[in-house]
Amino acid sequence: MKKLPKILIFDVNETLLDLTKLKTQVNEAVGSDTAFDLWFSTLLHYSLVENAAGVYKDFGAIGKNTLRMVSKNLHNLLDDISIDAILSNITNLSPHPEVKASLQLLKESGFILVALTNGGQKTVEAQLEYAELTAFFDKIISVEQLKKFKPYPNTYQYVLELYSCTPEEALLIAAHGWDIYGAQMAGLQTGFIARPGKNIYDISTVPEYVAKDLAALTKRLTSQKES
Repeated sequence: MKKLPKILIFDVNETLLDLTKLKTQVNEAVGSDTAFDLWFSTLLHYSLVENAAGVYKDFGAIGKNTLRMVSKNLHNLLDDISIDAILSNITNLSPHPEVKASLQLLKESGFILVALTNGGQKTVEAQLEYAELTAFFDKIISVEQLKKFKPYPNTYQYVLELYSCTPEEALLIAAHGWDIYGAQMAGLQTGFIARPGKNIYDISTVPEYVAKDLAALTKRLTSQKES
């Protein structure tokens, strides 16, 4: 068994924050129950296109343009005013019910907590402030500093370099199979949060930790630390 990690690196959207409100707003605006899921996957797809093309555009700009694309494909084209109004709610999301207490326990147990997101720096700071999670984190990092989106290896390696730690000393915690896979390829330990509808990428190796929610993962980590 690998040693207990020192640094816990958290994905933000869906892992910590509940996107249900935003999902409802997107689906209602476009008039389709599949609009949000299609938009989110398209957003991720084009962020990877940016990586592959060797260019970088703000995640928010990609989000706006891909929502326009998806609404057009679903035959209900949204105008810029509507899209801006919907996406403004990205900074008004609540955390999943167990998140605050879990982060508190992890912090008190001596782990270093880092937030790492594809979203912009101002956006993630506003998100965590609204959700009242800011105080739990030692560092809040946007990939905009690197001009590359997760799961590009350098996004994870950047955190390792900041804390002068080895990949084995860090644990990436996410509810996204693609994020878990990217961290694994960079040599990090991984913890998958099995939020409803989320799955591990079958080609990847099994994460060191798999839990139904952050509370269950926290229980395992704190128990190991105490033993």
